[in-house]
Amino acid sequence: MAFILNIETATKNCSVSLAKDGKTIALKELNDGAYSHAEKLHEFIKEVVLEAGVEMNEINAIAVSKGPGSYTGLRIGVSAAKGLCFALNIPLISVHTLVSLAKSEAITEGYLIPLIDARRMEVYCCVLSNKYEVIEDVKAKIIDKFSFNEYLDKKKVYFLGYGVDKCKEILKHENAVFVEGKFPSANEMSAISYEKYKKNEIEDVAYFEPFYLKDFVVTKSKKQL
Repeated sequence: MAFILNIETATKNCSVSLAKDGKTIALKELNDGAYSHAEKLHEFIKEVVLEAGVEMNEINAIAVSKGPGSYTGLRIGVSAAKGLCFALNIPLISVHTLVSLAKSEAITEGYLIPLIDARRMEVYCCVLSNKYEVIEDVKAKIIDKFSFNEYLDKKKVYFLGYGVDKCKEILKHENAVFVEGKFPSANEMSAISYEKYKKNEIEDVAYFEPFYLKDFVVTKSKKQL
C-alpha cells in the first residue's frame, strides 16, 4: 500500500490530492483565475491529509507537476514538494504537466493535444495518441491556420487546456474538436505518480528543477523610481 501526495501548481489551478495505490482519496483545488498558490498550497496539503485520515509520516512519496507552465507557480510547487521530501525523508516524483492534463479526457480514436497558454499566439503543447502515448514531445508553438495539419488531416484532434480559446479562433479544420473546461489537476496525477513510484522512477531531491521550457523573462517595471 502506498500513499502519495500530489501537488499541481503549473497553471492557475492550485491543486493537491492524496492518493492510495493510485486512486485519489482526497482532493482540494482552486481555479479562480488568479495565482493563489502561495496562499493556498500549504492549506490544501493540510486539508487533504486531514480529510483522508492519514498521518504525514504515513505518506510514501511526494509527486509534483514538473511543467511546462507558470514560472512562479512551478517554483512554489517544487519548493513545497522538496521541503516535504526532506522533512519526511521520502522520494520525489515528477509528473509531466501536459500528459497529466491529457488524461483528463478519454477518447477512442484520434489525437489529444493538451495546451498551456503562453505569450501572444504561442502555446506549450504536445501530441498524444488515444492511448496517451506521446507522439510529439512538448514544445512551444506559435499558432497559425496551418498548425497541427499533419494530424488534423488524418483523424480527429482533441484540443484541451488553457490554450483552447486561442486555438479555437484560428484553427477551422473540420477534424478539430475543442474541449472546454479542462486544466491540469492533481486528480489525474494520482495514477501516473503511483506507476512511477512502483518503477522507482524518482528524482534527486537536491538537484531537481522544474521544466520551464523557456527562460523566465523579467519585464521592466513601468513605475517611476
